[in-house]
Formats: sequence, structure tokens, C-alpha cells
Amino acid sequence: MTSILRAIAAAALIGSASVALVPAYAAEMTVEVGGAPMYPSKNIIENAVNSKDHTTLVAAVKAAGLVETLSGKGPFTVFAPTNAAFAKLPAGTVENLLKPENKATLTKILTCHVIGADVMAAAVMKMVKDEGGMHKAKTVGGCELTFKLDGNKVLVGDESGKWATVTIADVKQSNGVIHVVDAVLLPKM
Repeated sequence: MTSILRAIAAAALIGSASVALVPAYAAEMTVEVGGAPMYPSKNIIENAVNSKDHTTLVAAVKAAGLVETLSGKGPFTVFAPTNAAFAKLPAGTVENLLKPENKATLTKILTCHVIGADVMAAAVMKMVKDEGGMHKAKTVGGCELTFKLDGNKVLVGDESGKWATVTIADVKQSNGVIHVVDAVLLPKM
């Protein structure tokens, strides 16, 4: 009987050891963005670098020197334009913005996509409804974004009068939330 108990104990130890080898994020509820799972236990940068739809945004964040900031404690709400959103800008715009001499302008544009709070889509929708159809919010870059609804979709307006649609909402991160948008939000220039 003792050998049976030892075998069961050994099996339990082996089983618990193999469970311990599985990363904690493996059991998390994820949202897929750009073909990659976004883990709530990882920060904005740790997740964004895996999205094939956000390679331009990641390159811009690196060029602007914002990796450390967006890896920080937060909370941040990031309206993350896709590669297709950047492609809608006039030809040569992205390449020009990525030049070292344009770092200040690039930083301004990128920080106009970030709110210094953890704002989920339901909260935005409630604020829009409570405020008669539009809600305004300041970004960490000092810009003002305007939110409105189009049916059950959240629209984000920039200072130049352009609107982006949130295509994937509420992608939870360890330091905030990402909402994927289909246009680049620009400050008034």
C-alpha cells in the first residue's frame, strides 16, 4: 500500500511541476489583434510588438522614444492606428515623421492618441450619452479628442476634424487598455 501512495505522490509532484512550467499568461482571456493574442498581464508595448497590424505604430513609438513611457505603470488608454490607417496619410508622411529631426512632431502626434486613464468602451459610450451625443477628453499630448457614437460603434474625432472608428475595443493591458482605430488622429497644426 505504501508503494501505491508513493506512486500517487510522485505523480502529483510531477503533475504540479509541469503545471508550474506553464506561463501564467497562458490561461488568460485574450483578444487577438493583428494575428497575435494580447495578454492582459503584459503591458502595451509587450503586446503591441506582436501585432502584425501595428508594425508602423511600433516603429513610430520607438522613433519617438516612447517605449519606456508606454511600458510604464500607466494607466493609459491608447487609440492604436493600424498600418492601414497610417497608409491613408499622404505619401511620404510616415517616412518623414520617422526622421530624427521630426521627433518632436511625431511625439506630439503619438501622445495625442493616449489618454492618461483606463477608459473602456462602455464608459465612453455612457459619457457620450450622458453629455448629449459627444464627449471631449484631453490626451497626454495636450490634444482634445471628441467621442461620439455611430450605432454601437465608438468614433474618435481629432483636432483637425477627422474621425476614426474603434474597430477593436477594450483590449486590456497590465497598464491600461488599447482600442484599435482605423485612422491616425492628428493634432491641430
